[in-house]
Amino acid sequence: MKKFFKILMWIIIGAVFVGTFVFLYRNSAPKEERYEIVSPQTVTIERSTVLTGKIEPRDEIEIKPQISGIIAEINVEAGDFVHSGDIIAKIKVIPDENSLNSAQNRLDVANITLAQAKSEFERTKKLYDKKFVSREEYEQSETAWKKAKQEVDAAVDALSIVRDGISSVNAQQSNTLVRATIDGQILEVPVKVGSSVIQANTMNDGTTVAKIADMRNLIFKGKVDETEVGLLAPGMPTTITIGALSGVTPEATIEYIAPKSTEENGSNTFEVKAAIIVPDSVRLRAGYSANAAVTLQRAADVMSVPEGVIEWQGDSTFVYVLTSGDAPKQTFDRKAIATGLSDGVNIEVKSGLDASARLRGLKITE
Repeated sequence: MKKFFKILMWIIIGAVFVGTFVFLYRNSAPKEERYEIVSPQTVTIERSTVLTGKIEPRDEIEIKPQISGIIAEINVEAGDFVHSGDIIAKIKVIPDENSLNSAQNRLDVANITLAQAKSEFERTKKLYDKKFVSREEYEQSETAWKKAKQEVDAAVDALSIVRDGISSVNAQQSNTLVRATIDGQILEVPVKVGSSVIQANTMNDGTTVAKIADMRNLIFKGKVDETEVGLLAPGMPTTITIGALSGVTPEATIEYIAPKSTEENGSNTFEVKAAIIVPDSVRLRAGYSANAAVTLQRAADVMSVPEGVIEWQGDSTFVYVLTSGDAPKQTFDRKAIATGLSDGVNIEVKSGLDASARLRGLKITE
């Protein structure tokens, strides 16, 4: 019985040894390599780029007051449509004491001068009626009296403007009325009733009471990398996609490319503006994030192959053309070709390849 188990053990050891030898031999034997076969196709190849940016009004106007004071009334809110001349807000004037005193003094002096001129005119008129003075003297005194009356009116108006901000002559054109300067939509009203505002001057930009823009005249403002800016030109068409509005893709035309770059995150970019054609059925808002797809180059109905079948060597390109696909293995010839435009998937073949050629593609894994 012991002899039987001994023989069985040697048989098992021998089987393991032979199996291991066969396994190692088969794994060490060279495997046949096989590849997918692809053929040239006639397609249209486009090279495009995508600019990132946002939708903006072409002209955004900041409405500022013509006089300093406190907002007493606001007649609009963001989103309202206004016409040029519409009253946006009213300002209550807080007069400067020096200016107020000066205007009051001017009125007082004007009243004194008027009283004197009136007295002289009345005296001269009596003498003229009795033929004691010449007509020239009479007319001079009359003119002085009329000038004095006009000066009083001007002084009253100046005092009204300083004290109340309203002209007594033309209240409709008062500086206290802040008016729209263009037709458009109110984008923002950054002040509230009770807010202090100041007029623009050489030392200060002034307080913005409202921002207005014509939302029918919009542009796309984006950036393009310096490697592609040379392929862009004014007049090129582009398609706008807006993240907030799926399915809305208005057309646009490039109208401006910045002559100078700006550095962002270590790379140079150029500003690009494109005029948007806004459909009547679409309502766009200022500040929408958007992308603009621009076709940089286009080759229509050209022979192309997948870029993956190309072998690059310096400035030269090669493909492997199938010469035999019969068993036991495939054989290929290396052939130089001239290539053109690529879209990252397919590449144009300009010469060196027949349309009926069969090319080596990706290796088939078993």
